[in-house]
Amino acid sequence: MKTVRLGKTELMVTEVGLGGIPIIPLAKAEAVSVIQHCYELGIRFFDSANNYRDSEEKMGAALENLRDDVIIATKTATRNAKDASAHIDLSLQRLKTDRIDIYQLHNISNDETLEQVLAPGGAYEALDKARTEGKIRFIGFSSHSIPIAMKTLNTGLFQTLQFPFNFIEKDPADELFPLARKMDVGLIGMKPLGGGLLERADLCFGFLRQHPYVVPIPGMCAKKEADEIVGFYHAPKAPAQNDFEEMDAIRAALGDKFCHRCQYCMPCEQGVQIPPVLIFKGFAKRFSPKVATGWVEKAMQSVEECIACGECEEKCPYDLAIIDLLKENLSLYHQYQKNY
Repeated sequence: MKTVRLGKTELMVTEVGLGGIPIIPLAKAEAVSVIQHCYELGIRFFDSANNYRDSEEKMGAALENLRDDVIIATKTATRNAKDASAHIDLSLQRLKTDRIDIYQLHNISNDETLEQVLAPGGAYEALDKARTEGKIRFIGFSSHSIPIAMKTLNTGLFQTLQFPFNFIEKDPADELFPLARKMDVGLIGMKPLGGGLLERADLCFGFLRQHPYVVPIPGMCAKKEADEIVGFYHAPKAPAQNDFEEMDAIRAALGDKFCHRCQYCMPCEQGVQIPPVLIFKGFAKRFSPKVATGWVEKAMQSVEECIACGECEEKCPYDLAIIDLLKENLSLYHQYQKNY
């Protein structure tokens, strides 16, 4: 597999990596097998996070004996130095390694968070100290906000940026990515399949291959998924005109305001299952009313527990009007119930 220079880090990473969320539900032995299969296919870049449950532990078990052949990235979502320092040590333990190649501050998507992590006693302080001590090699961040990501880049403190990028979220290519490239910041593309929203992997990776300076990190929970995705890189094929037309059609159908399944709204203290409810409209278009309503029955019942506290909307990096969308999708669900 080809490699890509990851900006000023000078790290040479494979043109596609592995994201650590989808291996969470897998049994440890199965997860290890999938990760090692990805390695056998040529993938050498692996990304996880401190708060991805046991994802780091599974990666550590899978990559311990391959450590010198791979690049490992992980993250912390904490905002203060004390907790960030503890998270770094925990990640080192879980990943079974003495150093982490890229340690990232997770989801810097508003001014308050940026101020918190960069303030005295903030998380960046701990990362900078860990880099001096040799525990981590480079410092990066992830974000879901273009303006805040640009502001963060302009601090000059970070060597990598992880940002959502796919054919329905292509705006980063207009201003954000050019700024990052000008500053020689390595680019990592999260959610290459729209967080599971996009079903046409051929379209997704056909689009991404047009932007080889962005390293996508799709989540893969099965060997056949890895085979398919890596196959797009082993036998690359340029998208045809009808492929771009199909991308435009899918983008138009989704509109501007849709659930990206990022899960940042969760957990809801009232037990509302927000993501399954918000994606019901798209699911209902593809399946019969009976199948569609049966799939989300429990999730829709949980909407009755919503007290409209607004906490989910505060946490949503896409500024969705979640409370209104819950009501809208619940109403659509009841309409579909009447059709069978």
